[in-house]
Amino acid sequence: MTAPDDDTLPDNLAARGKPGRERMLATIREAAITEFSRHGFKGASTKAIAERAGLTKPHLHYYISSKEELYENLLYSVLNGWSSAFAFDIESDDPKQVLSHYVRKKLDYALDNPGLSRIFTSEVLGGGRNLGRYWPVAVKSTQQKVDVINRWIAEGRLRELDARLLLMQIWGMTQHYADYGVQVQVMLGLGPDEPLDREPIARELTTFVLMGCGLAPD
Repeated sequence: MTAPDDDTLPDNLAARGKPGRERMLATIREAAITEFSRHGFKGASTKAIAERAGLTKPHLHYYISSKEELYENLLYSVLNGWSSAFAFDIESDDPKQVLSHYVRKKLDYALDNPGLSRIFTSEVLGGGRNLGRYWPVAVKSTQQKVDVINRWIAEGRLRELDARLLLMQIWGMTQHYADYGVQVQVMLGLGPDEPLDREPIARELTTFVLMGCGLAPD
């Protein structure tokens, strides 16, 4: 795509070179996360994304080719990040340590990236038409965790349970605090911009999961 003339670029696009471009792409990404998480794919527009990023629509399209491409790249960066970040990857085979670590990582990721969590949820609620390439990766990643949990059960270190349901319950509980952030703030008596104390949430979720698995929490 042909670049706009330098004298037509807004100040935040005037910087030359790779660092300036990377900063602008990061700005566009954050604007897209906000718009897609609030309005979904259909409700978001490139005009709104451009305005939120401090650009005109033609300037936005200097960096992206289409809303579809931007959404897909954003969605898959989230999904690939989930697949790689949430393995049972600590140096321990102690179910209590591994599950506690997993719950905390999932909660922290959701609270640190609430917009990304809501984009995924919105995509699923909309039928998941953009998730076809993701499901095989997700199923493989989940199966690896299921195999570990089933081994712990066979060794008598966890109670008998359905490993897939356990994992989905962890996903649902941790993502609740991002996807239903407005409800969480109201129910906890917090103002819209008041910070959420995640420590008691992490303790309660971890205790709930461990006791549900037949493990005594610390």
